[in-house]
Amino acid sequence: MQEDIKELVNKGEMLPLMEEFYTIQGEGFHKGTAAYFVRIGGCDVGCHWCDVKESWNATLHPPTHTNKIVDNAASYSNTVVVTGGEPLTWDMGPLTKQFKEKGMQVHIETSGAYKLSGTWDWICLSPKKIKLPQPEIYEVAHELKVIIFNKDDFRFAEEQAAKVNKDCILYLQPEWSNRDKMIPLMVDYVMKNPAWKVSLQTHKYLNIP
Repeated sequence: MQEDIKELVNKGEMLPLMEEFYTIQGEGFHKGTAAYFVRIGGCDVGCHWCDVKESWNATLHPPTHTNKIVDNAASYSNTVVVTGGEPLTWDMGPLTKQFKEKGMQVHIETSGAYKLSGTWDWICLSPKKIKLPQPEIYEVAHELKVIIFNKDDFRFAEEQAAKVNKDCILYLQPEWSNRDKMIPLMVDYVMKNPAWKVSLQTHKYLNIP
C-alpha cells in the first residue's frame, strides 16, 4: 500500500471496503427494515464459525474514500449499517461524521474488541470469547447479540449481559451451521429466562444478502 494511502486509511479518511449493498436487515432489533450495508475489511478476532472469513484480511479490499462510501449509501437509504470484519479496527469518526451531515441514521455491528470511535444512533454489540469488548462499549450498547454455537455460550451470554447498561436489549442468536441443534435449546432457555429474546438470521431464510 502506498504511504499516502496508508496514512489516509490510518486516519479513517479511506477504509478497506469489502462490499456495500442495499437489503433488508435480517437480525436483532431492526430486523425486517431496509438498510444500506457497508462491510469494512479487517478483523483479527478470528471466530472459527465466521461466515465472512474473506473479510479478515484488510489488504484484499480496496482502500476507498469515505465520501464515496457515504454518497453511495445516501443514494439508496436513510439508514446505514456499518459492519465487517471488525469496523472498529479503523477510526470510524470521519465516516460517521459525513453520514450524520447527510441526516442519516447510522448503525454499527461490532465485537467491541477495539476502542469505540464514531457517532452512532444504534450500537449492536456482539461480543466474542476470543477477544472481549473494551469496557466502555457496554455502557452505550443498544443491543447485545450473543451467538450460540454450543452450550457454554449460554454461560458467556449471562456473563456479558451482566456488564451492559440496563436499557440494552438482550438477544441470543444461533450460529447458522449449528442452528438445528441449538434453536431448541435457545427456545427453552428464553422461556426460562425471559430477559432474553431470540434473534434469527432471517435474511438467510429469505435468501437475500
